[in-house]
Amino acid sequence: MSRFQVLLVAGTHGNEVNAPWLFEQWSETPELINTHAVQLVQVIGNPAALELGRRYLDRDLNRSFRLDLLSSSSSSDREVDRAKELLRLYGPQGDKPCQIAIDLHSTTAAMGNCLVVYGRRSADLALAALIQARLGLPIYLHEGDQDQQGFLVEGWPCGLVIEIGPVPQSLLQACIVEQTRLALEACLESLGKVSSGLLSYPDHLVVHRHLGSLDLPRDASGRPAAIVHPQLQGGDWRPLKAGTPLFLRPDGEVLRFEGQELPVPVFINEAAYFEKHIAMSLTSREVWPLPEALKGALQQLVGF
Repeated sequence: MSRFQVLLVAGTHGNEVNAPWLFEQWSETPELINTHAVQLVQVIGNPAALELGRRYLDRDLNRSFRLDLLSSSSSSDREVDRAKELLRLYGPQGDKPCQIAIDLHSTTAAMGNCLVVYGRRSADLALAALIQARLGLPIYLHEGDQDQQGFLVEGWPCGLVIEIGPVPQSLLQACIVEQTRLALEACLESLGKVSSGLLSYPDHLVVHRHLGSLDLPRDASGRPAAIVHPQLQGGDWRPLKAGTPLFLRPDGEVLRFEGQELPVPVFINEAAYFEKHIAMSLTSREVWPLPEALKGALQQLVGF
């Protein structure tokens, strides 16, 4: 039996209900998911928000793991208190310490089944590369965005997000549950083989590196003055070409992409990002070699 533990989190956002439902079925039917002998700790990230069907109560839990928030002696935000509690219980030095965190999410954007990695930690990238080699999932590498910080998985030595969509908020959908299960099993299978020393790594991984985000055009009062163009809606992972329609004004004027570098948009018109003034994020598709040092970081973490 491996000595490392993996924290599985569902319901970090209370209106993303498919992964929590999968957890419920799994508890009643343990054979539903093959754990590949990996020791797991399952937890609902934000149970109070889940009960109310809200994304969060006071602030986004998946932006509440910033060091300045975690180091504060008191907070009026319930999500910050929950972040501290999760680390106290399951952090690397917690009561039930876990070394790896897998955060299960869904999105209203047409992202399909994909992985999200925050920054360039070696173990994160190695694990993402293994899952990508197994299922071919795209990897969104989120980095360099000062407005978006404090993600849950950053509180653990290794972690990534499994993101599935599109699905409306608070809607259970069979294909979303099944894709979540498949990605999770691929993750656990990879970790089990790394722990036993039976897995070979791919020689490269393909990432979509975050370049920045675009907001909807807004008027002087800050209200949206245009909407995502219907030809772009659902076009996640497709490169933008010069002249591609981006936004549509009420009078029919089309605002088009004018760049030349063929960025790849992701999270197009994600409902939860409206409050964050993000209509889409732009990425650069890059192929990276997988050096031995990167592989070794994950192997060391799981104790092989």
